[in-house]
Amino acid sequence: MMLQQKPAITVVGLGSGDADQLTLGVWRRLQNASRLYVRTEHHPMMNLLQENGIRYESFDRFYEAHDSFPDVYEAIASELISLASSADGSSDILYAVPGHPMVAERTVQLLRERCGDAGIQLNILGGESFLDQAFVRLGFDPIEGFQLLDAADLKPSQLQPALHTVIGQVYDVFTASDLKLTLMERYPDDHPVVVGHALGVADEESIVTVPLYELDRIDGYGNLSLVFLPRSDDEALQNRSFDRLHEIVSILRSPEGCPWDREQTHQSIRKNFIEELYEALEALDNDDPDGMREEFGDVILQVMLHSQMEEEVGSFSVYDVIQTLNEKLIFRHPHVFGDRGASNAEEALGNWEQMKAEEKKRTGEAEKRKSLLDGIPKDLPALMRAYKIQKKAAKVGFDWDDLDPVLAKIQEELGELREAASEGTPDEKIGELGDLLFAVVNAARFVDADPEEALARTNAKFMRRFAYIEECLRIEGRTFDQTDLVEMDRFWEEAKAKE
Repeated sequence: MMLQQKPAITVVGLGSGDADQLTLGVWRRLQNASRLYVRTEHHPMMNLLQENGIRYESFDRFYEAHDSFPDVYEAIASELISLASSADGSSDILYAVPGHPMVAERTVQLLRERCGDAGIQLNILGGESFLDQAFVRLGFDPIEGFQLLDAADLKPSQLQPALHTVIGQVYDVFTASDLKLTLMERYPDDHPVVVGHALGVADEESIVTVPLYELDRIDGYGNLSLVFLPRSDDEALQNRSFDRLHEIVSILRSPEGCPWDREQTHQSIRKNFIEELYEALEALDNDDPDGMREEFGDVILQVMLHSQMEEEVGSFSVYDVIQTLNEKLIFRHPHVFGDRGASNAEEALGNWEQMKAEEKKRTGEAEKRKSLLDGIPKDLPALMRAYKIQKKAAKVGFDWDDLDPVLAKIQEELGELREAASEGTPDEKIGELGDLLFAVVNAARFVDADPEEALARTNAKFMRRFAYIEECLRIEGRTFDQTDLVEMDRFWEEAKAKE
């Protein structure tokens, strides 16, 4: 009894487009194929097939039927598996693709994933890749460091200027435009880029170098187009990478680095962290983009230095910090990265809090806390800490129902402060003042205002009005010694009216 032959699909590469570079083995397969399918007819090798009377069927119809390349590739793979499954086994299906079947050929990857489950044998024969011609025509050696990227799915994080970079699948000017915007995340607008069309194909090849901003202003994009960025040692490009920052900080802390940086500990630069944060906040409040850029960098430096200290003793590195943060953001946003929904900010915050609680259960952190109020940093400014304490207590119902009793409590605390101010001890005065401030923070919650922000605004307002008083006195050539409270109050009201 003869066993039925297993259906098979054989994939061959048509090379970069030059008939002289087509391998002999692939050419014989093409000549002897009884059922030949090609992914696209838009390839120079089709002329050779037509001249030799080799019949084939193209899948170009799928490009017209679908709106995206992934859908096209899915349709082609499904069609090939269907054709092979319905065959009687007497003849294999030969599927020809541009270039090399294993280089930038998604349909072949889909066949590799599915043929086994479908009971189909998959054979893959090589062919010259467009990379072979890129190495020759663009004149670079991949051993120096090289990466191949897909223009259709390119992310700025993939770009490494220290490597030769070839970007394929630049099918049209729209893809080139999207690619330009992505490259501008890492490269200057005028950085030179090389555009290659039909490399190695006689009478069709075109190689031009243009500034990045003109990438989508040139003609000729098609199936055989690529973009090339030679490797660069330009420090300005290297300095735009996080890896370079990590390298610099590790050098500063090394025996060959900076004596001051080497001597620092967590405690010795602890206060720097706070100072840098406040300077960043000032840049935010001033709506100062240049200041933000610099101050945000100083804050990141503090994170880098503390992480580097832990890396040196083997506890963790800054990459562990980033991984933990990424995992936390994904876990706490199930409405973005999961299957939950959130139609507004309130629902999104609810998801965040629910996943945060779940996270603490998983890590055992919830069991470690003896009080609901644990976990509030003791070094927060007192106003901010009071706000957080009250919010946590309110979550379990320890709170007033509305604003009226809160305002009554403020009046009560104000009366007690008056009494302590006239008859109390210094400690009693401080205590009553603290009670009044705590009650005012409660009012902030009920009017949906952050007390820290509210006080910061009042501080700024006071400084503006006081500056007006100073300016009025300066114009009149007088000093504070030459005025009185009545006049200063008049200037104050003028400043208030101007606002």
